[in-house]
Order: sequence, then C-alpha cells, then structure tokens
Amino acid sequence: MASDLDIVRLGFKEILEISKPRIVVLLVITAVTSMYAANKLIPTENPIELIHYLHIIIAGALASAGSSALNHYYDKDIDPKMTRTSTRPIPSGRMAASHVLLYGVVVSCVSVIYGFFALNPVSAFFIALGIFSYVIIYTVWLKRLNTSNIVIGGIAGSAAAWAGWSAATGSMDILGFLVGFLVFVWTPSHFWCLAMKIKDEYAQANIPMLPVVIGMQRTSKYILGNTLILLPYSMILPAFGMGIVYTTIAAVSGGLMLAYHYKLTKTPTSEFAWKAYKVTAPYLTIIFVAVALDAAFHFPLF
Repeated sequence: MASDLDIVRLGFKEILEISKPRIVVLLVITAVTSMYAANKLIPTENPIELIHYLHIIIAGALASAGSSALNHYYDKDIDPKMTRTSTRPIPSGRMAASHVLLYGVVVSCVSVIYGFFALNPVSAFFIALGIFSYVIIYTVWLKRLNTSNIVIGGIAGSAAAWAGWSAATGSMDILGFLVGFLVFVWTPSHFWCLAMKIKDEYAQANIPMLPVVIGMQRTSKYILGNTLILLPYSMILPAFGMGIVYTTIAAVSGGLMLAYHYKLTKTPTSEFAWKAYKVTAPYLTIIFVAVALDAAFHFPLF
C-alpha cells in the first residue's frame, strides 16, 4: 500500500503537470521584465517596490497554471489520440477530470482577484484577458475549428506582458502595448514549427492546425512570412522609446530566426521544423530580457 508521503508526491506531480510549468515560467518572465522596463522607462508618482514583483509573479503564475489546467480539462477527449498528450493526468487516469476542472477554475479566479487587490484593476483586467483568450478563444472556440486558432490565441501571451507593464504604471501606453504585442506576432512562427513536427498527431486528433490543412511546404512559407513581419515589427520599437541594447539584441535574435525559417522553406520536414522550433522557442525570453536590459542601461536611438 502506498504511504501518505507517496500519495502527496503523486498529487504534487500531477498538479505540476496540469499547470504546465514551462509556460508558467515563460509568461512570468514576460510579465516581470515588462514590469521592470515600465518602472524604469515611464515616470510615475509611485515607483514600484520589490514586493510588487512578488505580486506579479504570484498572480501571473496562478493565471497561467489555472488556464493550463482548464486546457487539460477541455482537451480530455482528444489528448488520448495524440502520443504527445496521451500520458497527461486525465487520459492516463492519474487525475479525475472534475478535480482538474475545479483546480483550474479556482486558481484562475484567485489570480484575477489577487491581481486586483495586490496590483491594480488594469493589471487584473489583463490577467483576466489572458485567461479568457487562452481558455475560451483558443481552447474552446478556435482550436478545433479553424487554422487561425494559434494566431488569435497568441493574445493570451501578450496579456501577460500587458499585465506586467500596467502593474507598474496603472495604465497602458503605446510602448507598453507594442512590447506586449511582440508575443502575439512571435506566436505563429513558434507554434507552427511545433505543429509541423507533430503534424500527424494533430491530423489523427482531427485538429485543423495549419500543416494538417495546407501541408508542410506551404506552412513553412507562412512561418517565413510571419517572421518577415516579426523582425521589422521588433525594429520599430526604438521609435517609441526602446534603445540601443534592445535594438541590437532584437536584430541578432530575429535575424537568426529568419535564417532558420528560410532554410525551413527549403527543407520542410518535421526534423528540420524541430530544429527551427528550438531556435524560435528562446526568442521570447531573449527579447523580453533585452527589453529589461535596455531599460536598465538605456541609450536612446532617437
């Protein structure tokens, strides 16, 4: 018979799994670096303190974990059809679907309430927007309906950056919006590479991801086209306040992505898509660290 300690360990492992910790970490980094940059770049009457960073970490982590759990719950019928997701807690029988649903709803609600009282109403709004975008717009509405699913669903990631920015300023300005929108523009290039890697699994689950619907060659061209939008978009931010540090890092990291995505059009295979994915995945962390570094060592271009 399993000991009480074994049961606790099992429960923690499952909760961690449905919370998708890698996504939690990525979105928290996005929120914290945005908050730091806003605090440095935008004059405010009440500069933020260390405790406020802790608040955005807690609120952001809860929002991401709750949203991910609700994604696990809603996808419980298709997860068994895909090798990548068949061992998740619900399809493997390690957690009851009702428990995952309860966890997701409670944690998501707590994140918004916490953000409202510990940060400010504007930041809480963007936390709620992120949850709504990922759970309702992407997971429930678009994922099984249209190839635009991940494109529009990318707004959830932008909401994390907006929540961090507004946590520092109490509002949203043009630079904060543009910084957050980087996530939205980056998401298709990132996720379509993954979709190319596991195209057959999405097809088996009848999910209309882009490579399933239009094929690998055309998808690789869409990825290149999106990166051709992302790179110049990232380079317009200096006109709104970003400086030399950000611009240099954005140009190098965006150029590397562009090179790999061009090569992907010449070799549109799942193997090379996986290589391109590994190059695309760190971009978001790099670019938001660049935003924070630029704020710390700010040398304006204009």
